[in-house]
Amino acid sequence: MNSASTYVDDVLAGLVLAHPRLALGGSANRVVHRAGGARKGKVGITSGGGSGHLPLFTGYVGQGMLDSCSIGNVFEGPNVESCIDAIKIADGGAGVLRLYGNYGGDRMNFDMAGEFLEGEIETTTVLGTDDVASASPDEGKKRRGVAGIIYAYKIAGAKAEEGADLSAVTATAAKAVAATKTIGLALSPCQVPGSAKPTFEIAADEFELGMGIHGEPGLWRSKLKPADEIVDDMLSRLLEERPAGHGGRVSVLVNSLGATPLEELLIMYRRVAAKLRETGIDIVQPLVGHYATSMEMAGASISLCFLDEELEHLLSAPSGSPFWEVK
Repeated sequence: MNSASTYVDDVLAGLVLAHPRLALGGSANRVVHRAGGARKGKVGITSGGGSGHLPLFTGYVGQGMLDSCSIGNVFEGPNVESCIDAIKIADGGAGVLRLYGNYGGDRMNFDMAGEFLEGEIETTTVLGTDDVASASPDEGKKRRGVAGIIYAYKIAGAKAEEGADLSAVTATAAKAVAATKTIGLALSPCQVPGSAKPTFEIAADEFELGMGIHGEPGLWRSKLKPADEIVDDMLSRLLEERPAGHGGRVSVLVNSLGATPLEELLIMYRRVAAKLRETGIDIVQPLVGHYATSMEMAGASISLCFLDEELEHLLSAPSGSPFWEVK
């Protein structure tokens, strides 16, 4: 990097140069949005969060997904001004859905932005809450939003592109969030630019199940185990939350937290596919790669999106974001 103080702005400048369908806006140039602007008459969808998680959040701005995304410093939510800018930029006259992860700073600032724009732009909110390790099912509203939120981006974005109104787009986003479950594991920490030490410590022969994308404590720490054994544990926890009456089709996301290479993700996916097949579950549109990272943390997450006919239809609709394109 050049310096810790310019890290985020340098990243964003490079992002929009590499992907000309994106542009930077807002008073502080901390809002990534579609280069063509909001489509008139379409419900807008905006998101936001801290830097350090690319492609999340800004990488999912594009046709059939987000209209805008405000971004904060590394592991810090966007400020109120950027949230206001993002809502305004996403507004095509049909209202704006605020769709972001369940983190205190993000909630506070997006809520304040919505209050500031009350009477000018109609807004609704859906929070990503897919991390099963962060709270019990009985306290699902306390769960953090992690990699699985991209399914809500894709599904709600497709609903908006079809011309649905704000109420319908909001309900669809909430349905996608409820259908998606994620669990992760950490193998090594990351280090925030400008910080004197890593975000946490873990021995080279250990991993932690359920750790959050900012280093939040997980469920337990253990000596390293074979990949299949770890995946079986992760998958069993996700399948425990399979919705009643689910028809047997899921989308699977095996995601790197930053440093874990594609080869190791494919070893994990191989086991996921085999175990789901044994359970009688079919996989639709699998995703394997870097979709929601934590700087250079080594580790991975697995997400299952339990599909019904509507969710599968919207998942397969065309989209044109830089890091997830469906044709």
